[in-house]
Amino acid sequence: MKVLRAPFRPRGGVHPAYAKEATAGRPIVTMPPPATLMVSLAQHLGAPSKPLVKKGDAVLRGQAIAEPVGYVSTWVHAPVSGTIKSVEQRVTISGQSATVVEIAADGQDRAAEAAVPTDWTHVEPRVLVDQVLRAGIVGMGGAGFPTHVKLLPPAGKTIDTLILNGAECEPYLTADHRLMVEQAARVWEGALVLRHILAAPRLCVAVEDNKPDAIAALEQVMRGAEGDVALVVLKSWYPQGAERQLIYAVTGREVPSGGLPMDVGVLVENVGTAAAVADAVVRGQPLIERVVTVAGAAVREPRNVLARVGTPLRDVLAFCGGLTPEVGKVLCGGPMMGVAQASDDAGLAKTTSGVLALSRDQVVSFSSQPCISCGRCVRACPAGLLPCTLSEHLEAEQYDRAEQLHVLDCIECGACAYVCPARRPLVQHMRQGKARVLARRREARAKQEARA
Repeated sequence: MKVLRAPFRPRGGVHPAYAKEATAGRPIVTMPPPATLMVSLAQHLGAPSKPLVKKGDAVLRGQAIAEPVGYVSTWVHAPVSGTIKSVEQRVTISGQSATVVEIAADGQDRAAEAAVPTDWTHVEPRVLVDQVLRAGIVGMGGAGFPTHVKLLPPAGKTIDTLILNGAECEPYLTADHRLMVEQAARVWEGALVLRHILAAPRLCVAVEDNKPDAIAALEQVMRGAEGDVALVVLKSWYPQGAERQLIYAVTGREVPSGGLPMDVGVLVENVGTAAAVADAVVRGQPLIERVVTVAGAAVREPRNVLARVGTPLRDVLAFCGGLTPEVGKVLCGGPMMGVAQASDDAGLAKTTSGVLALSRDQVVSFSSQPCISCGRCVRACPAGLLPCTLSEHLEAEQYDRAEQLHVLDCIECGACAYVCPARRPLVQHMRQGKARVLARRREARAKQEARA
């Protein structure tokens, strides 16, 4: 096993305030299940899951309550034992409407029969992938792509490098940091399972250099590992944890425009996802809880919380002492890519890395001004795009031109908006523009199929 500095520096990026001090040194605290949980069936990319329960049904902790619809979808499980109160459309923490299963906990937390734990070293990879699917595991770093899909690359695509992403580059967030410090062996166990599934010759665990305690914990559990194994220490900058940027930092390979990491022989998984894979394969446990950073100037007791999926935001915040009167905004996720919340009713998702309550002093109000052509957004863009030019084309609804300028390669990291002196809503323009370009593609495909 080698410990080495990341050999490459991706383009662009910014250095926002660290803001992790309040929780980086605090151990993970387990939160008791709340009285009511709101479990979304659209916690992942792809098709929302199909409910298997109805109002009045009794469920056990770990019992499947929704099944996948199609290949890019996954299972959803009850995070507690109790009774189904409703199955209906609600607004989730993503800001989108989705089917949500409301569960009234019975206070007993009775478990369903667990899947049979596996000695994965003697099991065919395809069997292990099915266990990952049935455990409902998705990418826990934010995107939420169903993990089983990534573990089955199509014919002709060979994965030679597996990277575990422990960068956690957003300000405030320390959930992955504490997981690596406190449960490094569990993370490493999941990494070995993933390497076995993929038969990848090279395994790298990548951590930013502002987490020396996590690096030390991982180095200890990785010591003596067989094969081409490296603990890669990354330079701290944002968005170092973005998939394409991480791949370049570790391997020097660039994922082509419109391509996927598998096109350059790489697969990236978050450290939390690796831990969940270990739970599923080694312990037979589905994904029903995760570590969440609860922080911000308006949180009375910032901490990292191990909470059940579906726990309402109000309960999470109450467990951390509640909010101060100075609260100005509540976000799910980090300050750069998080989603502002209109209410505290929505439940935590499998992808929720943080709940931030910012004070009014931290929430800046401004009005957008015309672009001054300073070029700061161009220098900051890690994807090598022209955010200022794209923004103008999108405002003018020139979607064909925006597509030609690779708007779909935008990773929505927010670096452009962060540095813009004119305070232009560049990220909103990109998100809306990407959605419109994709919608136009679907419309064109539907017309073509109708003519065929």
